[in-house]
Amino acid sequence: MAELTPRALAVVGAGLMGSGIAQVAACAGWQVTLHDVSEDAVKRGLAGIGSSLATFVRKERMSREDADAALARITTTTDLEAVAGASIVVEAVFERLEVKHEVFRELDRICPPGVVLATNTSAIPITKIAAVTQRPEDVVGTHFFSPVPLMALCELVRGHRTSDETLARAREFAESVGKTCIVVTRDVAGFVTTRLISALVVEAVRLVESGVATPEDIDTACRLGFGHAMGPLATTDLTGVDVLRHATLNIWNETADPKFFPPELLTRMVEAGELGRKSGRGFYRYDDGT
Repeated sequence: MAELTPRALAVVGAGLMGSGIAQVAACAGWQVTLHDVSEDAVKRGLAGIGSSLATFVRKERMSREDADAALARITTTTDLEAVAGASIVVEAVFERLEVKHEVFRELDRICPPGVVLATNTSAIPITKIAAVTQRPEDVVGTHFFSPVPLMALCELVRGHRTSDETLARAREFAESVGKTCIVVTRDVAGFVTTRLISALVVEAVRLVESGVATPEDIDTACRLGFGHAMGPLATTDLTGVDVLRHATLNIWNETADPKFFPPELLTRMVEAGELGRKSGRGFYRYDDGT
């Protein structure tokens, strides 16, 4: 086996999720290589991490010295070959199977034996992603939640051929960056968390679509009646209306279960660019940029 650098993480994809994973790992003492396809993308990712760390310092949740040290542990690159020395690689690219396949074909070629190849998918079966590699036993799902620095959960997903060692090392990594893990032992589309939130969101959207109740009242019902920290429609706006629609569609394509089919309203909102907080409008308006 090639020599791997211990506590060295590579993250492929410098978007919100990838940058968040890189941030929590760097804060936990990991040396991080953050990769994306363009200089602009990695610069945006690093800037986002810097802004997030500055917020933690301002709120006195960490010292300036610790924030600077974490930022110094992150190296950015547009050369995928640079991830080869990491002991764990986490893919955090767009949630489309063909995009993930392209990344994993390259990781299979680049990374030596013994590297954990993790995917931050929220709905696509791990076995499907691993199918393009020669080492499905090294592939595991590590489903982090956005915003990664604030959300405590990591859903570990075992593919059909994921080895015990790979799962154990993925868990060790996730716990080392402060996450509590649950393990999905059967590789179903949507796993546990995305299935639950998708079913709830789809029904909530249908209630809005049919005029039964407003988004505000549905979210209030879930918060006060069920003790949810955030209602399903506010959660959809935070996650991204397009992201939730895509996740539900992934599950429906896999299962043909009608409870996961995206309602027409969700589709029309995506077509109209009403994507939630990131666009300023979803089920709620965010004119103040919050």
